[in-house]
Amino acid sequence: MIISQSCNNNDCGECFTPPEIFSFKIVDKTSGENLFTNGTYEAEQIEIINTLDNSKVNYTFISENNINIIQIEDIGWKTETVNIQVNISNVHIFDFYVNAERKKGECCSYTEYNNITIEGSEYELENKIGIYKIMKE
Repeated sequence: MIISQSCNNNDCGECFTPPEIFSFKIVDKTSGENLFTNGTYEAEQIEIINTLDNSKVNYTFISENNINIIQIEDIGWKTETVNIQVNISNVHIFDFYVNAERKKGECCSYTEYNNITIEGSEYELENKIGIYKIMKE
């Protein structure tokens, strides 16, 4: 009796594992009020720079239903280190550092985050919704 078994990529089925989308809301440290919602800042005043090469970082500002958050979607599609500076209205708000490693699993590629750091402001990660709440005075 001869038994033969094989494995090929078809055994995995469809697989797509995009990297994490990083979302930030900027709030008043005392009141907790969103600083875009209350008019302190406007979306057009946002400037996000990768300080490793001084390039502008692509981001999306979501204002629908007054959610008013900044999203960065381009981190983690490849193995990379990014050091981002977020400024609003020429005011330094925070620095965001990510060391991401894109890995190939048996069936899917995925991103492993070796280090994620926020400096320059107090913050909380709202785990249920995955938004970093940046608190400014």
